[in-house]
Amino acid sequence: MKELPNPTFSLSPVALPRGSLHPGCANSGAQQPAKSERGGLVVAWARHQDEVRQAQRLRHDVFAGEMGARLTSPLPGHDIDLFDDYCEHLLVRDEATSDVIGTYRVLTPAQARRVGGTYSDTEFDLTRLRSLRSRMVELGRSCVHADHRHGGVIMALWGALAEFMVRNELDTMIGCASIPMLHNGVVSGDAAASIWQQVRQTHLAPIEYQVLPRLPLPVEQLDASLPIEPPALIKGYLRLGARVLGAPAWDPDFNTADLPMLMRIADLPPRYRKHFLGGQ
Repeated sequence: MKELPNPTFSLSPVALPRGSLHPGCANSGAQQPAKSERGGLVVAWARHQDEVRQAQRLRHDVFAGEMGARLTSPLPGHDIDLFDDYCEHLLVRDEATSDVIGTYRVLTPAQARRVGGTYSDTEFDLTRLRSLRSRMVELGRSCVHADHRHGGVIMALWGALAEFMVRNELDTMIGCASIPMLHNGVVSGDAAASIWQQVRQTHLAPIEYQVLPRLPLPVEQLDASLPIEPPALIKGYLRLGARVLGAPAWDPDFNTADLPMLMRIADLPPRYRKHFLGGQ
């Protein structure tokens, strides 16, 4: 069983292949707990390769089994890509069964430099974010088991992520938030175009942070007038103060439209700051 560095501990960003935390943490003298329990849920960072595999199996079940994504993976039944070995993997388990029911992966700035960029770089030109990269993490591959899609799992994940960010002196999160192309049983981009039309009017980032999709969804050719709500995850991001960085990209492998999102710790509304960080 291959043991991985635990991102909640003070680890060297140079000597280890993973666990690329801010070097200032090494002198703090305090180790944070590897896991926490929140109302029947256990939140922990993966410490062993078999724990990462559990997350990858959940991702495969959700993305390929439910969403019909076409995944290319070296291990059948797992969602694995080249970024996984560079990421920290956050897990939520059902306390009663120990099953992994939710996951995020986190790519830190040092690890992004090692792998040559972020997953978001493959979908968008992120040139305008270059000034943020030294304190910016990428969140990705978020998913929750179909039987546990309630607010508690996402809140548990976000709470651990917020603690991780503050502990390691990181202040910005980016990621691709997916909108399924299937709407009312029909594959089309109309739902994504309609959601983009809504959020661009209320949550578009300032021009200095806006980015361009490498494979744009052709929103001008789609019906953008549907009265459709954004997916729950996107609505949650927006409540946390997130901004949309530009028009959606089309991901043909996952058959989704991906919105580029940015969240900053400084923009957390006071009630969420108190909930996640105790008013820090």
